Amino acid sequence: MNVAVLFLLGLGLLEAEGRCFFNRTQEHCVCYNLSEESLNSIIRCLSASVVEFRGGQLERYVAFPISDLDPSTIEMLGSLVIRKIIFGDLLVPEILLARVLRFFSYTQVEELVFESCIFEGRGNWAEMAGQHLPILSLHFHNVTSALLTGREQDFSSLSSWLETLQELTVTGSDVTSLPCGIGRVFRALRSLDMAQNSLGDESLMPAFCEGAFPQLQVLSLQCNNLTSYHSVCESIQLLHELQHLDLSQNKLMADLSSSCQWPVALRIFNLSDTGLDEVLTPLPPSLEVLDMSCNHLHAVDISLGSLKKLFLSQNMLQAAPSVRNYPMLDTLHLDNNLITELPWDEVKLLGHLWDVAAAGNPYNCSCSGARGLQALAGMGHLGQGWPQDYTCHSPPHYQGRLVKNVPVSALQCNSAAVIAPVCIALALLIVAGA
Repeated sequence: MNVAVLFLLGLGLLEAEGRCFFNRTQEHCVCYNLSEESLNSIIRCLSASVVEFRGGQLERYVAFPISDLDPSTIEMLGSLVIRKIIFGDLLVPEILLARVLRFFSYTQVEELVFESCIFEGRGNWAEMAGQHLPILSLHFHNVTSALLTGREQDFSSLSSWLETLQELTVTGSDVTSLPCGIGRVFRALRSLDMAQNSLGDESLMPAFCEGAFPQLQVLSLQCNNLTSYHSVCESIQLLHELQHLDLSQNKLMADLSSSCQWPVALRIFNLSDTGLDEVLTPLPPSLEVLDMSCNHLHAVDISLGSLKKLFLSQNMLQAAPSVRNYPMLDTLHLDNNLITELPWDEVKLLGHLWDVAAAGNPYNCSCSGARGLQALAGMGHLGQGWPQDYTCHSPPHYQGRLVKNVPVSALQCNSAAVIAPVCIALALLIVAGA
């Protein structure tokens, strides 16, 4: 039988009759419910860099014998240009997955994705002991599998591969816990995305125990069941390399007293849509990016000397925070708040504050208010939304008018400053003439 057929049978991809389709660039090939009759369609996919397999049941291939590969098959696998494989809408027997993963050790596949898959049974992962794989990025989205608790030995058998994995994503899969021993296997992991799961405050401390994820730099816990700001801080203190933390779409509450210190390397912190009505403290002292948009904040009175980007859109701020508290700030987003005027006198002192977004606020278009916004726009600092999303709310005769069109000449805004010198000049002329 053709080597390609053996390879695909080993992966369990020959299913009910179907076809493969390339995208316009011929780089991405998607196959649906394949059969041996559609072999030519399958072979064409081997020239793509991304191959996607959708639909089918793989249990019929559980008993398929997979013997050691001969040199010609190994050479063929090594010549494939496929870098990413996606499996979707499949029932995956774990024992089959454990047996065919070794195929990937002979390929150049770097990314493996499972979407809307059901993993059933339990594989003999001991067969993978000592096996190295080129896969650096592993993604699971909306998958169903056995609980991770009690499976530390399975992960230990995969340690030769997992200890070199750099990116792991497990999203939308109702994960409730992550045992300590599993985290210790991922020695080189840089990015961990656990968004849209069911992790609670009590499950974080075991997950990030001593020795777990020692190189982790990016962690997303977005949209879980987290409530305690202090517990999250306590749980990740051992992630010394952590630079980016996403806690968005959790419902966080302030603790009565919290002296927890965040990892000193933390630079990017996302607290958006967490139900905050006040700024929680302490904040990581070396932050460069802070996102607290989509909350219920009425005021932001904090000082962060290293902060470069501050996102506060969709809150209830009645005034912009003092930019003097952020001497390094280059980006400030204040869209859709209750702000009536921007502090132009402060903003113009920060020459590196080049991106200000403040659309959708009820602006007071008195001379100072309109002049400040027009000056920011003239310097190219106002981002997307200018001028159509900047309208006047007051005074009444300007209500609904674009801020851009409000007259702010010296004669109109400060007639006294113009008339007084003219009067003095006329008086001097009269005296001189007399």
